[in-house]
Amino acid sequence: MAEKPIMAFIYDFDKTLCPEDMQNYSFIPALGMTPEEFWNETGKFSEITGVERILAYMYMMIVLAKEKGIELTKEYLNGLGKDIRFYDGVRTWFKRINAHGEQRNVKIEHYLISSGTKEIIDGCAIAHEFKEIYGCEFLFDKETKTPVWPKLTINYTAKTQFFFRISKGALDITDDQALNRKQTIRRIPYRNIVYFGDGMTDVPIMLLVKNNGGKSIAVYHKGQRDKVHYLLEDDRVNFVCNADYSSNSQLEKISKLLIDQVAITELVERKQEDLSKIK
Repeated sequence: MAEKPIMAFIYDFDKTLCPEDMQNYSFIPALGMTPEEFWNETGKFSEITGVERILAYMYMMIVLAKEKGIELTKEYLNGLGKDIRFYDGVRTWFKRINAHGEQRNVKIEHYLISSGTKEIIDGCAIAHEFKEIYGCEFLFDKETKTPVWPKLTINYTAKTQFFFRISKGALDITDDQALNRKQTIRRIPYRNIVYFGDGMTDVPIMLLVKNNGGKSIAVYHKGQRDKVHYLLEDDRVNFVCNADYSSNSQLEKISKLLIDQVAITELVERKQEDLSKIK
């Protein structure tokens, strides 16, 4: 029996699955700062030093935590993940989507690509739902258990490499040969990839997915459709939806229809292959 076709559902994290930046929930309050103060300080540091903005926020996390006497260990960061609040329906979304895939004989795999802090994501309630989580990581000193260097940074354009990694099945970030090797048959065809993001920071990968036959969906906080509608007008995404992951929401209905489309396309192609063998 032929293997099931695979679909990859790829997500941004901040403002896509949860309403705020992940640091806003616990880390920044622990510094005695407001989110606005922290992000303003990060922006100023980036402008003055010329440090890229993702690297800048990672640096500021280390510096400010040290000033406040907070040991920024992996365990501490993991613990912050439990305080993240998600959009409606997110916690049960994966089970429902996976079940629909099973009904249509399509295997669904979920991936996360975030410019946020992976160690925080790893401690959140939905971390176990993803086949792979890519995020900004720290390299920790073996003795002090505190960060000494960025292990991985993912800015907005760097997200695009993971489209190819996921399609090829080259998930190990240290394996560049697998990423760059010519591959005629991909583990997950481009057309079977769906990307969920929330705005300008996702545009490079949204366009990449859409222009290669996949589907890109921009989600927005309730009442803020105008913040992403231009992405649809500019033909950068296929759909815009309220960030409501509840059962029977518009987002769920569209996602299920995309699964149905893959199931039908794969079935037709296999029938055509069978007929060509008979001839």
